[in-house]
Amino acid sequence: QVQVVESGGGSVQAGGSLRLSCIVSGYTYNTYCMAWFLQTPGKERERVAGINNEGRTVYADSVKGRFTISKDNAKNTLYLQMNSLKPEDTAMYYCAARRGDYCAFNSLNYDYWGQGTQVTVSS
Repeated sequence: QVQVVESGGGSVQAGGSLRLSCIVSGYTYNTYCMAWFLQTPGKERERVAGINNEGRTVYADSVKGRFTISKDNAKNTLYLQMNSLKPEDTAMYYCAARRGDYCAFNSLNYDYWGQGTQVTVSS
């Protein structure tokens, strides 16, 4: 059984940094994409960044140059380093995984999800 558990959210002032972590256990597929999504009230989940089994990354335009996605295969852990945070980054952040090495844009294409971790950026 695949389990996805995020941590690392919190409150920070604009310009600050946070690092989100996501431990994925029980996942045995050789090809995969792991991604971070954000969601604000009343809106659909949006992909923030993704990384596949080859280490290929993709980012939303709004976070390019500020956020970095990475993974530690030995620890089964996905990270999202968030720098230069803005109030508009405030959201619930979710970790997700899907089979296959394509980091799909649409959240419906992901098979496994964590419970989410809240990030709040104050001005």
